[in-house]
Order: sequence, then structure tokens, then C-alpha cells
Amino acid sequence: MARLTGKIALITGGAGGIGQAAAKRFTAEGAKVVLVDLDESALRSVVQSIGEDMASYAVADVTQPEQVQSYVNAAVERWGGVDIYLANAGIEGTLSSIPEYPIDIFDQVMAVNVRGVWLGLKYVIPAMRNRGGGSIVITSSTAGIGGGAGMSAYVTSKHAVIGIMRSAALECAPLGIRVNTVNPAPIETRMMRSLEEMRAAAADDSAVTLQQTKQSFEARIPLRRYGNPEEVTNMMLFLASDESSFCTGGVYMVDGGRSAGSP
Repeated sequence: MARLTGKIALITGGAGGIGQAAAKRFTAEGAKVVLVDLDESALRSVVQSIGEDMASYAVADVTQPEQVQSYVNAAVERWGGVDIYLANAGIEGTLSSIPEYPIDIFDQVMAVNVRGVWLGLKYVIPAMRNRGGGSIVITSSTAGIGGGAGMSAYVTSKHAVIGIMRSAALECAPLGIRVNTVNPAPIETRMMRSLEEMRAAAADDSAVTLQQTKQSFEARIPLRRYGNPEEVTNMMLFLASDESSFCTGGVYMVDGGRSAGSP
């Protein structure tokens, strides 16, 4: 039997690389999914590629309570409830020292990456409780367990969601709801292309290429490469499934060994 047969999964950041990969993997394992993002065109494309008998979408801003409640309601109305919540929406912000970091961008990163996760839990937990339990998986990062020069907003946000996860895991255990984070290293997605471009632009040597910048990121990973979205979703699938029935409150690295070494 498929590992998620009969499950209903709600995935934010559904138009991004990891969100799309998770949607395809979860539906292949028998789940019905609702994808949430701001990019309706991309959402529609993903749903069409999966099939409307297995997937639907909701356009929503994860920082707005009414819209978060609306996407949870959409999952309940379309499929009957929520068993799995993948809180995956996130943005990278900019690359700048703390004194120079734009306050509005800091606030935006915190709104999407932290408030968005917290609001999701606020409205998803009651829906999961009505189903008798479930699994919540929050996308953090290797940045959630270490520092990063020039990335104070992103690093702060990814530490914060681990704190949210741990509090939620304790609150939700009596409800039969498990809560964990998945912490990827650099993954082949749009976000890493953006970070490479910012890092290359900030280099003292104007001749530094994007490829060289990528190689510098890869050099910090013991496996000497980026991961791919499918490798992240393998861990997400495990945590979403009943195979991880005794796993809650955990920080699960998918990082090619990055967290094993020194910063």
C-alpha cells in the first residue's frame, strides 16, 4: 500500500522547488494535496501536472490570518480535512550586514518565514484535531542551527521556527499531532540561484562568476554538492507518514554532512 493512502496534505510554498517535489511525491504515495502560494499560474501548472483528482490549490498570503484560515478551510471543503501540514513557504531576504540590513526586508522575512508558520499552526491544529491527529513538518534550514554572515534575517527566522516546532510538539502531543522540522543545506532551487547572485554581486572581485560562487557553497558541504528537492522530500515523506509515529519535536538534517563540521 502507498504510504499516504487516505491522507490529506496541505503544502505552503507549493509553487517552489521543494513544494512542487513534495506535492508530486505525496500524491504518488496516495495523498490528496492542497498547494498554497501567491503564484496562481505556477500553482495551476503543478495541479494540472498531477491531476485535479489528486490536487487542488489556494492562492494565499501566508502572513495574513484571514487568508491562512481560508486555505485551511479550502482543504477541509475540497478533501475533508487536514492530516499533513507542510509549512514550507519561505523567502531568503537580502545579503547585507546587520547595520546595513533594510528594516523593511527584515520585517518581510520574519513575516513570511515565522509569522506564516505560526499562523499556519494556529489554524491547522484545530483541523487536525478534528481528524484525530496528524503530522506537521516545518521547513527550516542548516541556517536554523548556525550563523551566517550577511543573512541575519533568514538565519533568525530559521532558528525561530525550530522554537515554534518544539513548543508545538509539546502542545500537540496529547492531540496525536506530531511536529518536526526538516533542515536542508543548499538545494537546487530558485532560492539558491538568488543567493548565488547576491553573493557574487557582493564579492570584492568583480570577475567572480556564479559558477565560482556555487562552488564556494558546495565546498562547505562534505558531499561536495547541493541536494535536490527530491532528497528533501524523502525526509518529509517519512515524517508525514505513519512510519515516523514515534518522532516528534525533532530537527532532521538533510544537508550532505554540512552540520557535522565546523561553520
